[in-house]
Order: sequence, then C-alpha cells, then structure tokens
Amino acid sequence: MYYSSGNYEAFATPKKPEGVDHKSAYIIGSGLAALTAACYLVRDGQMKGEHVHVFEKNPIPGGACDGYKYDIGYVMRGGREMDNHFEVMWDLLRSIPSLETEGASVLDEYYWLNKEDPNYSLCRATVNRGEDAHTDGKFGLSDKGAMEIMKLFFTPNEQLQDKKITDFFDDEVLNSNFWLYWRTMFAFENWHSALEMKLYLKRYIHHIGGLPDFTALRFTRYNQYESIILPMVTYLKDHGVQFHYETKVVDVKFDINGKRKQASSVVVEHAGEISTIDLTENDLLFITNGGCVESCTMGAQDKAAGFDPTIKPGNGWDLWKKIAAQDPAFGNPEKFCSDPEHSNWESATITTLDDKIPRYIQKICKRDPFSGHTVTGGIVTVKDSNWLLSWTLNRQQQFRDQPKNQLCVWVYGLFSDKPGNYVKKAMRECTGKELCMEWLYHIGVPENQIEELAEHSANTIPVMMPYIDAFFMPRAMGDRPDIVPEGAVNFAFLGQFAETGRDTIFTTEYSMRTGMEAVYTLLDIDRGVPEVWGSTYDVRALIDATVKLRDGKKITDMDLPLIPRLAMKEALKKIEGTDLEKFLKEYHAI
Repeated sequence: MYYSSGNYEAFATPKKPEGVDHKSAYIIGSGLAALTAACYLVRDGQMKGEHVHVFEKNPIPGGACDGYKYDIGYVMRGGREMDNHFEVMWDLLRSIPSLETEGASVLDEYYWLNKEDPNYSLCRATVNRGEDAHTDGKFGLSDKGAMEIMKLFFTPNEQLQDKKITDFFDDEVLNSNFWLYWRTMFAFENWHSALEMKLYLKRYIHHIGGLPDFTALRFTRYNQYESIILPMVTYLKDHGVQFHYETKVVDVKFDINGKRKQASSVVVEHAGEISTIDLTENDLLFITNGGCVESCTMGAQDKAAGFDPTIKPGNGWDLWKKIAAQDPAFGNPEKFCSDPEHSNWESATITTLDDKIPRYIQKICKRDPFSGHTVTGGIVTVKDSNWLLSWTLNRQQQFRDQPKNQLCVWVYGLFSDKPGNYVKKAMRECTGKELCMEWLYHIGVPENQIEELAEHSANTIPVMMPYIDAFFMPRAMGDRPDIVPEGAVNFAFLGQFAETGRDTIFTTEYSMRTGMEAVYTLLDIDRGVPEVWGSTYDVRALIDATVKLRDGKKITDMDLPLIPRLAMKEALKKIEGTDLEKFLKEYHAI
C-alpha cells in the first residue's frame, strides 16, 4: 500500500488482484470503516460480493453513524461535519449511487447541495438566555496564547506521548474564543491528548479562518444514516455482500509464530448459539476494535439516560481486550476505556411538535428553520451553560419521513456530571423533558412557559455515551494497533482505534481511510491511497492561518522583545523588493 496525490491515479481502475477469486472476507462491525472496507473489497479488490460477510451485533448497520425513528421518537446520537478535503470519502462516494437521484452518485448530490446552499453560521454562541455572545468571528488570543498554539504545532510527536492539552495551554488559550470554538466543535476536553490536538491543528490548518463561522464545513441533506450508510449498504447488497445482524463476535484467535501473525478463528454468537469459523490465509479478517458508542444508554421524554459504562461481553471493548492480550502489537485498550468519567458526554434529539418553540430558534439563528436550507450552520454554543451546552439544526427535515411541521434539534453537553443552570440536576440524571427545559431556558423562553413547552411542544430523547471521547484520551505510540500490524498475513484493524499517519480521529474520513488502507494492504491493490491533504506543508496555508489566528494582526505587530524585533526588521529589509515580500503582503502578514 502506498500514498498518492494528484489525479493521475485518482481516476484509474486497478487491475484485479491476483488470487482474489479464491479469497473470502469477514468484517466485524458495520460502522463506516467496516462498510468502507466492504465497498473497496468489491469495487477495487473485485472480490465476489457473496464472499464478503459483515457481522453486526445490532439489528441495523451504521455503528455511530445513526439516525432512526424509534417507537419513542427520532434519535441522532451525533452528527458529522465534513470538509472538502476528505480525499478517501470522495474517492469512494463517487461510486456509490444516490438513492434519490437517478444517474447521480452520493458525491454528486452532496456536491450540488453544498454549492447551492453553502454552510455558514450567523450566531456561533449565546449568553444571558439567548443573547448573541458577539464572538464576532474573533479568536481573542493574546500573542502569548498564539505562541502556545504555535509551540504545540511544531512539537515533535515523540515529545507528546501521554501528554495532556493542559501541559501546553494555560488560561491564555483556555479562556479564549479560540478554545470555545475548538472544544465545542470537536468535543475536546482540557485533559485530552495534546498529541491529538496537535494532529488536528496540522490536519485542518487550511480551515482556521473558517472555524469561527463554520464556512469550513459541509453537511449531508439528511442525517448521516440516511445520507451515507443506507446508500453504502444498498450498494453492497446489490453486489451480493452478506450481512449477518444480531451476530456478536465474542473472540478472535491468532496463530503467532515469531513475526508471522495469522488470524486463525472467529467465535460468533447468534440467537444464543456459539459457533467457530476457522480461517486460512485466504480468509481475510477486518476487526473494528473498541467503539465510541459502546455502552450507550437511551432515555426518553420521561426517563433519564443514566450512566452505565459497564463493558459487556461481545462489545468492541471486550473483544479488543481479548485480542490485545494475545500480542503487544494489538494495542492497549485500557488507555482508552478505563476512565469513562473523562471520555463521556451526553446528547439529545429534541423534536418540536408545534409552532411555539421554532420562533425562539429563528430569533437566534436568524433563518427560517423550515426552509429546507441551512439553519444554524453548525452548533450554537451556550457560553454560560454549566453543561457547556451546544445545539444545532441541520437542514430540515433531517429524516425523510419527518413531518414538515416538525424540527429535529440536536443538543449536547460536554459536562454531563454538572448541575444545570435552570434544572439543578446533572445532565445524565435528567429526563428528556428536563433536558429540554434546560435548553429552552438558555434559548430565552420565558420561565413561566418552560415546563409547559417541554412537556407538550417537544419530545426529547437523551442518550448517554460513556466512551464517545475515548479516542481523545492521552496516549502513546503503540496504544492503537497499526491498521495492518507487522507480520500480519490475513487481518487488519479498522476504525477510530486503528493507527494511520497524519489523519485525525472523530471524522468520517478517518474511519473510511482505515477501511481503504486495510483492503489495499491485504489485497496488494496496485493503486495509490490518496494521501491526507497536505495543507500543513503549504506555506500559503501556514501564513494565512497565522494571520487569521491573531484576528488579522500582522506578524510585524507582534509584541516581541527587543532583539527578535530588531532581527525581524533586518529580515524585512533583506526581502524588500522580492517575491517573498510580495507574497507576505498578499497574505496580509506584513
């Protein structure tokens, strides 16, 4: 497997891998990484669909990319923010037919939608019960804070092992608008991995300017399940791929002989029956290890979600622990799943039932939420919320069968253990109604109407996720297994807890990249995997981000000690009249 850039290989069809007709594939899980692996097995690996088996412990596919109507109401545990440089995602989705537009791909409909209805926010944060916080697109960083970020950006990965964000940032950063934007957009906590923070900075350096108003983002028309998962599943079924639902993989055994590692058997549980599938070198195994939505608990309008981080047999953490016990190369799951108090947050889906709540939404987002176009344009963060509450409305309707007079609002809070400002209970202890009351309070509903509207004008379903931020926990090299560990002959790891260079977790692209790299490596497909977008090596992006991070202030305006200030003055003299001076002026650096 190798990386490529440019369009020479982007449009090429690889030759059929040698011996693929005699191979089979078994995929554990049906999340985005697993489905991507299955799609690449079929499209570029040209494996017969009936030779591909997907094991899913739940009755439906999709993993964390969900969006369903249960008997208690609509539920989205989360949402997905995409960017224009998700290279693997677009490489695959150009081949997945749209379920709505004949002759178009999922990429086509996504591209047309985001061109016609570009994303941007008109209110990024509120205070004082629905008033605009007037962050006004400013990062509010001091020179010292900007230097702290720059220092982390240039610190080698080797020096960031097991380090926390607070090891590098102090109040100069942590009290700024920059950190408010960042932590709520990406769900970082102060105690999370400095290494992952640095990787994010490098990965999205080209989007620093679009961070305050979300112009950097793109969204699907419907929820992630209907817009992404269903078209992929339909494509795979049309090619004969076999899906085995309500089927748990409870163990995987390996034959390890020196450096050579072979997956030798899979133990499967279905309908209470245990069976073992023996594997040969021609039986490829793709393992989704860990899982950010494992051990979730769902509440209801009159029921709290609670908090139960118990790791149960057959879930992703239990399986990874059994696998990791067999070889050090298989990672260290304890780094990620041993401290759920530091890896959790709670979300909720609020469905409005009449016209009483939408008027308060419209006052804040400054758009008609029923238009079918961009509404909030990303999350609105309640700056003075004890839960650090954020909420968003993507294009409505978010579900194809959603009534036209209803809205689905997604709400989440980073501090699930803190008492609310209005409902004096921890978020995790709140019923759906109580959670809605807290939100209504923060969007400015008069207090004498809050309980009535939460009871009769909305239906709220909370979901508690103990491990949703597990991948952000401080880690060291080797804690996540390589996608294809050294010496592996017939297996690969997939998803957010498999290691690939330069890309960042908690993104659709990361999951899909692991799926593509796994298939391309095990089948030795002769086509390049598109490399991670190289903006971190682009001096234009670096200079542009440096200026925008400082709210447009020029580099020459930095508060520097005497000697560095004199050195800068001399350097500017030397470049006078050159293309370098012209370039720096073009990007407003000097």
